[in-house]
Amino acid sequence: MKQQVERTVIDTIVGPLTIGADKTHIRFVAFSGEDDAERSITGAPVSPVLREACSQLEHYFKGDRRTFDLPLRMAGTEFQKRVWLALGEIEFGHVLSYGELARRLGNPHLARAVGQAANKNPLPIIIPCHRLVGSGGWLGGFAPGVELKRVLLGHEGVHPPHQNG
Repeated sequence: MKQQVERTVIDTIVGPLTIGADKTHIRFVAFSGEDDAERSITGAPVSPVLREACSQLEHYFKGDRRTFDLPLRMAGTEFQKRVWLALGEIEFGHVLSYGELARRLGNPHLARAVGQAANKNPLPIIIPCHRLVGSGGWLGGFAPGVELKRVLLGHEGVHPPHQNG
């Protein structure tokens, strides 16, 4: 039996974020436009875990929090989960290249696969895939858009070189 997911929306510097949780775990964070149900959500979150996620995200965006301490439930392949766990080790205000993360995972030839796994991250910001960049600081891809990635990195004090495209 599938657990019911409660959703709520918070306003942030990168626009509305939809956060979803079951009774015990955060399941996803979606940027505006990524979650079809966001427009039908009203009222404050009921579940304690969802209220805590909202609070921690709000404190992150105010500059009062650098890490998250939330129970997470991530659906993905074993490789994706390894990448997501490794992303969680990139500290606030720092970036790491796709290739370096692949090396840390034991195979420097998996940089592209690391990028694909990061793109499927169900918990952006909480699992900081925005801290993953190309060699030389190139921003690379970011599912909700490179400009949002630039805003998140700027919020953390990282200012990658400007690039076209």
